[in-house]
Amino acid sequence: MSFLSSLDISGSGLTASRLRMDVISENIANSTTTRTENGGPYRRKLVVYEPAQQSSFQHILTSKLQEGGEQMGVKVSKIAEDPSDFTPVYDPSNPDANAQGYVMMPNVDPIKETIDMMSVTRAYDANLTAFNAVKGMAVKALELGR
Repeated sequence: MSFLSSLDISGSGLTASRLRMDVISENIANSTTTRTENGGPYRRKLVVYEPAQQSSFQHILTSKLQEGGEQMGVKVSKIAEDPSDFTPVYDPSNPDANAQGYVMMPNVDPIKETIDMMSVTRAYDANLTAFNAVKGMAVKALELGR
C-alpha cells in the first residue's frame, strides 16, 4: 500500500459522507410532503455503503503485503427507500385526506434525521482529519528532502 493511497481512502469516505448528508437534507426538507410525483407521500431514503473493493480477507492481506496492492475505501452501493409505514394524521381539511379524513404523512422522523446528520458529520470530520494528517506528513517529507 503506497503512502498516498490513504488520501484516496479518506477521499472516498468524504465523498460517501457528503452524499449521505445530501440525502438526509432531502429527507428533512420533505418531512411534510404528502404528495409526490408517484402519488403518495414522500418515503424516507437511506444510503447503503459498501467497501470499494469486496474481497476475501486472504486476498486483501496478500495484496497489502505486495507493493501497489489494491486500494480500499468506501462507496455508496445504493440509495434505498425506507419500507416503514406512513403515519396517519387526522386532518379532514387537507386535500390529500382519505374518506375518513386521515392524511398519510411521510415516514421521516426529524429527530432520527438530526441524529443521523450528527453521526455523518462526525464521520466526515474524521475523514477530513485523516486526510489532512496524511497531507501534512507528505509536506514534511518533501521539506526533509530539501
